Parts: sequence; structure tokens; C-alpha cells
Amino acid sequence: MKKLAGLKGKGNHLCFLIIAVLLAASPLLVSSTSMIQFLGKCMCFSIVAIALDLIWGYTGMLSLGHGIYFCLGGYGMAMYLRLRDNGGQLTDFMQTGGLEELPVFWRPFQHFPLALLFIILIPTVLAGAIGFFIFRSRIKGVYFSIITQALTWAAYSLFIANSKYTGGNNGITDFSSLLGSTRGPANRGNLLTLFWVTLLALILVYMLASFLVNRKFGKLLIAIRDGENRTFFSGYCVNNYKNFIYTLSAILAAIGGALYVNFNGSITPSQMTISYSITMVIWVAVGGRGTIIGAVIGAFFINLCEYNLSSGSLADIWQYIIGIIFCVTIVFFKGGIVGIFRDQIPALLKGRGKKKEVA
Repeated sequence: MKKLAGLKGKGNHLCFLIIAVLLAASPLLVSSTSMIQFLGKCMCFSIVAIALDLIWGYTGMLSLGHGIYFCLGGYGMAMYLRLRDNGGQLTDFMQTGGLEELPVFWRPFQHFPLALLFIILIPTVLAGAIGFFIFRSRIKGVYFSIITQALTWAAYSLFIANSKYTGGNNGITDFSSLLGSTRGPANRGNLLTLFWVTLLALILVYMLASFLVNRKFGKLLIAIRDGENRTFFSGYCVNNYKNFIYTLSAILAAIGGALYVNFNGSITPSQMTISYSITMVIWVAVGGRGTIIGAVIGAFFINLCEYNLSSGSLADIWQYIIGIIFCVTIVFFKGGIVGIFRDQIPALLKGRGKKKEVA
């Protein structure tokens, strides 16, 4: 069993290595800047999917509110970039809202080191506090999902209602990336550098997640998922483990959001909605939860489907197609895309081999 698990782990790493090499080479093979930007966004989504897989695939906690942390990271980076491009002056939505000076909580984002600190610190504190009270009360299963869903709706409403501070429905727009403008052939160098930095971030996040799940810590997460009470009565402080992995997952989602706005050039509360958080769950489910590599594959696969189906003759029904893919995966392919190639196809080939021997 240990040898089989080791082979599967090596197969996952080999698959990720192939994906990373293809991504690293893609800017040299693709001339379209829009496609490079799209692949950059997919890498950001993959980081978020890995974060979600850690708590859902390995720990059994289905969060329907990770859009909060994705947006907190995105808003934090957008606030810095907008102030940098705006010379530290009031934004247009602040002026429209009647503000005469920069809000206190915006001021730290005038400085890049402080902006990075708050991009990590705010999701850490929020997730740590939420996790402390939820896990202390032994809330789990569907109740945990409902609470995270409710928190997402509350955060979304808060950002919409305070438009003079957050930009309301329009969010924060009209800013360039950390490296400057990435639009057009003249700025292709900035786009490629940003692309490879994001790829490096994805590789580091994958390595961190793989390191954690392949150690005793990962086995404890699986034990919590498969039998939380039994793990608790074995002497482990389950609440601390769950709170740690939930907080780490929030930090990774925020990092994904912070990188995402550099490619997208804007951030809006629409990325904080419940439907957006459910889309993140679809990435993990379709790719194969509890595998890490499945999260990466699922994020790319679903977003590539959306990219190709949301225009042309299927523009009106592409969301239904994605929904059907999700439903079929859940009902017939519980291991997702990874499970098809890792378990079902080998089992099918083995079954055919036995039939031939009998014949």
C-alpha cells in the first residue's frame, strides 16, 4: 500500500511538472497577449483551488465562502496599485461619495511592504477568528458550509453598501500591474515577467501543499475527515488542526486574489459572491479532490471550458454545460479527472485483461 501511494504521489508530481513546463514555455509559443493573461489568471485560480482542496479534499470541510479571502487579497493589492497610480490621492468613487481625505484604513496601502503585510494579515486574522469560534463549537458538515455561505453574503453586502470606501458594484478599477502596464505588444515584457512570477508562486504553493499532505500532518487531516470523533478521542486537538489548515487556506486564497488583479486590472464584489465560491468548489470536484494536482487540473479545465464556450453559438448555455459537467463528475466520476486516469481506466484495463485470460 505504501509503494502504491508512493507511485501515485510521484505520478502527481510528474503531471504537475509537465503542466509547469508547458506553462513556462507557453509565452514563447503563444503570441496573443490576451491568452497569456488568461493563463496567468488560471494559475491564480489554481492557487485558490489548492487552498480549497486542503480544507475540503483532505480535511472534509466544504467552504462555500472562500471568495471572501480571494477578494480580500485582491482588494488589498488593488488598493495599493490604485493609490500608486493615483499619486496617493482620493479615488473617483471616494470623491463621488463625498470624502475629503483618504480613509484611515486605506493609508497603509500607500506603501508596498505594508500592503503585502495587510494582504496576508487581514485574511489570517479573519479566518483565525472565524475558525476559532466555529471549530470551538464543534460545528462541521453542512452547518459549516451554511455558515461560510452566510458570511460570504454578509461580506458581499458590506462591500456593496460602502461604495465610497470600496467602489460598490464597480469595485476598484483603472490601475496597472505591479510591473506597470501589461497591455499591448509594447508591454509584453512586463506581462511575461508577471506571468513567470505567478508560475513560481503556483509552484511554491504546490510544493508547500504537497509537503504538508505527505507528512504526518496530512495523515491527521485525512483522519479528521474520515473520523473526527475517533481522532479527537485518540488525543489530538482536532480544533487546532482544523483552524490552522483553514487559516492557511485563507492565506493562499488571498495570495491568489492579489496576483489575479495584476492580470485582470480590476476587482469587484462579484468575485465575492456565493456563486463564485461555488465555482471554486467545482474546480476542485471536477479535477479530483484530495489530490492537490486535481485542483490545478480542475481550475484550468473549467476555466478553459468557460473561455471557449462563453463566446459564439454556445454563449447562452455555457453555464448549463459547466453545471452538467459538475453533476456528471459528482455522480459517475467521484475521483474527478485524476480519478479517471488513476483508478477507473487502470481498473477497466485490468478487468479486460482478466476476461482475456479466462477466455
